[in-house]
Amino acid sequence: MEQAGSLGARVSTGSAAPDIRTASVRVPAQARAADVERERGVASDESRSAPGARGEHTHSEPPLPHPRVETARPVETTRPVVQRASVRGQILDALRTALVAGELAPGQVYSAPVLGERFGVSATPVREAMQQLALEGAVEVVPNRGFRVVRRGTRELAELAEIRALLEVPVVLRLARTVPAACWAELRPLAEAAARAASAGCRATYAECDRAFHHAVLALAGNDQLVQIADDLHRRAQWPLVGGPVPRGRADLMADAAEHLALLDALTAQDLPAVQSLVREHFADS
Repeated sequence: MEQAGSLGARVSTGSAAPDIRTASVRVPAQARAADVERERGVASDESRSAPGARGEHTHSEPPLPHPRVETARPVETTRPVVQRASVRGQILDALRTALVAGELAPGQVYSAPVLGERFGVSATPVREAMQQLALEGAVEVVPNRGFRVVRRGTRELAELAEIRALLEVPVVLRLARTVPAACWAELRPLAEAAARAASAGCRATYAECDRAFHHAVLALAGNDQLVQIADDLHRRAQWPLVGGPVPRGRADLMADAAEHLALLDALTAQDLPAVQSLVREHFADS
């Protein structure tokens, strides 16, 4: 049975991406106060004024529960517990996870103030995270309302798969000739983590593990620009479709994860025909 995380998760101070299975991300109370203190005159004004004051009307959005903010034990450090950039980054990770899990519906408009209430933070870091998603093409700005999740079809997904294959297949084939077997053995834990996520049937968790595996493979090429471009294409390929096929279930995820392990075996054996076949089939099935 597939698991889905809650978009109403609370932000934590940890650096790891939100775990869709826990549906609970926490912000220490003192951390949020520090964030608001640094944005005095911005965040505080937002909380006193109507959402429409920042050009974002929320009357058309479904009602949202008010999450509880749990207090964590104080951390002894000379630096602030949570920096504003850290909060923005955690919100961005949570929104990306919600996209993959289907909690942010294509075509639906979401406002920063309402999402901020759900996450237990001011609208400012949510708005900044949404603006980053707009740059990535996941959402589009709707003046005076907020951000609309883009509608994507199967053609765009096929185009992304074709571009990824053009970039990655030659690189992986070159790596198959030059990378020693010991290096491929170091990537097996990543492939096994993806297999566990697939077995659990959680699309959002599997998406993170899948990207981590592909990222690690391409990183062996030593080309940072390639890795960055490929990771962006991979992330976009994981966004939900409109009018497309039913989202992949547990069996599909497990079959996809099994291809990672088979690919590692072929790379270790330097079996180039098998490597080429597996990589092309992997993109075709994505």
